[in-house]
Amino acid sequence: QVQLMDSGGGSVQAGGSLRLSCTASGYTYRRHCMGWFRQAPGKEREAVATIYTGGGSIYYADSVKGRFTISHDSAKNMVYLEMNSLKPEDTATYYCAADLSGRHFCSVTTRTFTNWGQGTQVTVSS
Repeated sequence: QVQLMDSGGGSVQAGGSLRLSCTASGYTYRRHCMGWFRQAPGKEREAVATIYTGGGSIYYADSVKGRFTISHDSAKNMVYLEMNSLKPEDTATYYCAADLSGRHFCSVTTRTFTNWGQGTQVTVSS
C-alpha cells in the first residue's frame, strides 16, 4: 500500500520560513513526478511546485517563484519544499502528491496525481 505523509506546516509571521517534507512508502520505483499543491478556503487546489525525480524540469507557480524551492532525495523517496519570505497569501493547506502512473513528465493537473498526503496547514500572519 502506497502512503504519502507530509509534514512541516505551522504558523509563522510574514517574512518567515518553513520547510515541508513528504515521505513516500510502499513502492520502489524512483523515477516519477512529485509535487506540492495547496488549497486555501474558497479556492481550488493549485500546483505550487513539481519535480521529476528522473532529472526532468522543475515547475513553480508564478506566485512562489524566487521564494520556494522544491527538492527530492530519490534514495529515501522524499520531497521537500523550502518556503522563504512567506506572505499571508501563502496561507493554505499544503498537500504532497505523487504521480505513479509511469509517465516520464510532470503535469500540473491535479487529477494526474495518483497518491496524496493528508495535508499540512501553513498559516502566515501579518
